[in-house]
Amino acid sequence: MNIAYNELKNMGYTVDSLGLKNDDNGKIEDASIVLLPVPTTRDKANVFCPQSDKKIPLDYVKKADKNSLILSCGYNFEGLNCVDYLTLDSFCYLNAVPTAEGAIARAILDTPFCLWGARVLVIGCGRVAKVLIDRLAALKCSLTVSARKSRDFAYLDTFGINHIHTNDVTKYADKFDIIFNTIDVRLFDDVSLLKNCYLYDLSTTGCLDFEKATENNIKANKLPGIPGKIAPVTAGKIIAQTTHQLIGEWVCKI
Repeated sequence: MNIAYNELKNMGYTVDSLGLKNDDNGKIEDASIVLLPVPTTRDKANVFCPQSDKKIPLDYVKKADKNSLILSCGYNFEGLNCVDYLTLDSFCYLNAVPTAEGAIARAILDTPFCLWGARVLVIGCGRVAKVLIDRLAALKCSLTVSARKSRDFAYLDTFGINHIHTNDVTKYADKFDIIFNTIDVRLFDDVSLLKNCYLYDLSTTGCLDFEKATENNIKANKLPGIPGKIAPVTAGKIIAQTTHQLIGEWVCKI
């Protein structure tokens, strides 16, 4: 968020902060726009502030002026003029790029073989998955994608990409060297199905019990917050760009 702060200042906005560092004291009551972090909260009680020891209750956000624009990520403030930018294609497609690249980078570092020719499964065909598919295909992986909808199967067919139904993932899991999961569905109750592969989970809730996987020496990795960890400059610029666009739309509605 520090990058987003600086980008917005460079765009000409008057920017203050609260929770970006320990000595900032911006007041939400004074703000026309309130930009909240990715994710806005992890405990459903406080704003996520990893760079500060401040504790900012979600209820504090409700002190914003009723005419202020609240930009949240993965959380909706009822009764406020709130936009959850995590639901917007304009944000999510851009944010999918550092997510996909970061996941692939992790796989490259972890595995003792090339992604070229590796048998790779991408579970899901949403926004993050589509960027993953594009990058993995360019690396010449032996790529398969799981999906549920006929439109997704048609999309994959246009690119000549092998596909299976997500319901059949557990049947074929042992056929892959690497699995990238992008959907919030518990798929692998039997973690032994993954004993011969590397799994990278990019979903919110996860496709398996990671403690159980660790106990069984399964190479499964949950990868939360990849953009901010792998490409913080790009992630910050994407947030600033999204904020600028949403402010423009908001101003046009006033």
